[in-house]
Amino acid sequence: MLKISQQVTIPDTEIELSAIRSQGAGGQNVNKVSSAVHLRFDVCASSLPDTYKERLLALSDQRISQDGVIIIKSQEHRSQEKNREAALERLRMLIQSAVATRKKRRPTKPTKGSQRRRIESKKKHGRNKDLRKNIRP
Repeated sequence: MLKISQQVTIPDTEIELSAIRSQGAGGQNVNKVSSAVHLRFDVCASSLPDTYKERLLALSDQRISQDGVIIIKSQEHRSQEKNREAALERLRMLIQSAVATRKKRRPTKPTKGSQRRRIESKKKHGRNKDLRKNIRP
């Protein structure tokens, strides 16, 4: 069971984990041991609350397919168990980031002092450019 928050958990039956062979260098071990983990999680068919589903499907994340299936591949560790834990942790972080409430931005105005300093620096820059011009007799 994967715990997302205090109220929301995902049962293991909804998460499909399969072991596959890792890519890349690694010697003989990589050719004979399936240490990478491929995680598939169907958002639409899951027991997540509707708000979680809507926010997840609204994300423009490359790990979420058009059908609403989250696919995560983990192969950074040498053991299958560590890759399994890493894939589950990535799924948990993805769901948590999708439902996190964003702080509303309050627009601010520049202060009088910052406006004055900006105009002064522009004037100084303009004077420097004027000094570079050719002097006419």
